[in-house]
Amino acid sequence: MTLTTTQAIISILIMAGVTFLTRALPFLLFDRGSGPPKIVLYLGKWLPPAVIAMLVVYCLRTVNPLVGSRGIPELLAICAVIALHLWKRNNLLSIFGGTILYMILVQAVFI
Repeated sequence: MTLTTTQAIISILIMAGVTFLTRALPFLLFDRGSGPPKIVLYLGKWLPPAVIAMLVVYCLRTVNPLVGSRGIPELLAICAVIALHLWKRNNLLSIFGGTILYMILVQAVFI
């Protein structure tokens, strides 16, 4: 399905407006002099680990450690992510390091 020129322009304007609103909303809602509300601080503290936990469960939901070598590359990559994070405390390094190790393991070692 193709959009007409008018539909495309309206879609772009709506997306631009929503993007601008999401960028401006925190400045409109919160006073610059005071800190953010406690609920925002609470969510900022606990939401990232909760999202990471959900992603881990989602990624490992189909792994069957009883079939072939399944589970070994995943376990090694998880250990690498944990080790890298404890060593450097850098989220990007941990994520990319674990992902690269996993890709190497499933494409070159556990074929």
